[in-house]
Amino acid sequence: MEFQTIPILRIFDEERAKEFYLGFLGMNLDWEHRFEAESPIYMRVSRDNLIFHLSEHSGDCTPGSKVFVNISELDKLHEEITSKGYKHNRPEITVSPWGGRVMEVVDPFSNKILFNDEKT
Repeated sequence: MEFQTIPILRIFDEERAKEFYLGFLGMNLDWEHRFEAESPIYMRVSRDNLIFHLSEHSGDCTPGSKVFVNISELDKLHEEITSKGYKHNRPEITVSPWGGRVMEVVDPFSNKILFNDEKT
């Protein structure tokens, strides 16, 4: 049996979401859906095996959520995203209370993604 968790994160602006998730985090847009032309968007973004669903639908999820993501090459991701000069987020790597190393990024909708590398 194999499981995979896919968080749904609340967004309020499609363009700002794409700027953050595609531009800053380097994720890919897998697909997007609207029930009608002026309906809220629901989309899937991914990078390797990390997948998020992003939703403008008010009943799908709560803004300001936090997602914990294990990563094997935290320094590489940190270097990649900080070199982009994204003006809204300049994350740092810190030591976690549990002895690992972490980097927290906050999207434009107050959702937090905590990238965790347990290697020291």
